[in-house]
Amino acid sequence: MGDYPRVVLKPHEEGRLQKGHLWAFSNEVAQAPAGLEPGSLADLFPSSAGFLGRGFYHPHSLIAFRILSSEQENIDAAFFQKRLTEAMALRERLYPSATAYRWVFGESDRLPGLVVDRYGDYLAVQVLSAGMERFKDVLIQALNQAAHPRGIVWRSDAPVRLLEGLKEEPPSVILGEVPPRVQITLENGSFYVDLLGGQKTGFYFDQRDNRQALAALCSGRRVLDAFCYSGGFGIAAARAGARAVVFVDSSQPALELAEANAQLNDVADRCTFVQGDALQLLSHQNPGGPFDVIVVDPPAYARSKKHLPVALKAYEKLNALAIGALPKGGILAASSCSHFVDRDAFLETLRRAARKAKRSLRLLEMRGQAKDHPVLLAMPETEYLKFAILQVF
Repeated sequence: MGDYPRVVLKPHEEGRLQKGHLWAFSNEVAQAPAGLEPGSLADLFPSSAGFLGRGFYHPHSLIAFRILSSEQENIDAAFFQKRLTEAMALRERLYPSATAYRWVFGESDRLPGLVVDRYGDYLAVQVLSAGMERFKDVLIQALNQAAHPRGIVWRSDAPVRLLEGLKEEPPSVILGEVPPRVQITLENGSFYVDLLGGQKTGFYFDQRDNRQALAALCSGRRVLDAFCYSGGFGIAAARAGARAVVFVDSSQPALELAEANAQLNDVADRCTFVQGDALQLLSHQNPGGPFDVIVVDPPAYARSKKHLPVALKAYEKLNALAIGALPKGGILAASSCSHFVDRDAFLETLRRAARKAKRSLRLLEMRGQAKDHPVLLAMPETEYLKFAILQVF
């Protein structure tokens, strides 16, 4: 099996990890061998007797250690093959007929820093940690063996890579061939996905269950899908019988994709597409305006803890405008995809937004990320999406 370098924590810093958390931070580390390269495999120990885990050590990152296994097992091709197989088995159990889903969700699948989305015969891969980057060739081979894809897209364009000392690079096809648009079918419609030029890995699987939940309230209603990207919420609403859907996004390529998706689902005759700022559009709506349902799913406003105060004010302003634009009995679907905005802070922001709009809110359902983005109870960082369905009075 061979010996792995030893990384030792300071006294009394092991409690969180003993409860199941998978990260040790740089200020918690007491000793590590000199010269270890970022992403090196190592063993993590408390200051007293015991063993905490085997994983990736990074001497220059805030997240100094990422645990791969609580066992002293070999970290090799067979290890990754097993983890990938386990992750796929869970998704096939959660979505038995699906061929498109979040296959690997990093720490939640005990593969820290790895994200894999499956789009039928194609895969999109994000590597967000130096350790996973070192295993790039092993991962490609393991993914190929597990899924036999026609093509794999390597997405190295996430800014968070810079925190690990990794380069931010344009997406590339690293195996097989990938068409400009891939078609997938989900519970709430069929969608074209741009794996090379689209946001994140091309599609937001984390909202798949929320789209279904909201669509059930949209029959016969007029719907605004703000920050629509490729139209996920609006398409689901139209398929569920919405009378009219307006899609708004600042990105023309995103709107073109949304329009193509409306045509793909035979709902284009009830859809309107507007390029522009969703905030500006909402600010020009009359009180109780033309929409019965408004979805506000903005990008993450809080990308770090220091941005939290400004982010909360931005969420408040956005949702106050949406609340004011809805009639009595209208439905607001409000979302936040920032981990740093927790559930309590998000709900308080919605309360403040309602007061600002001089309206009242009734919470119908509080939801989170889809089941293919499971949450580790011992690791709050794996829970990031808040999705509230509310009625306005």
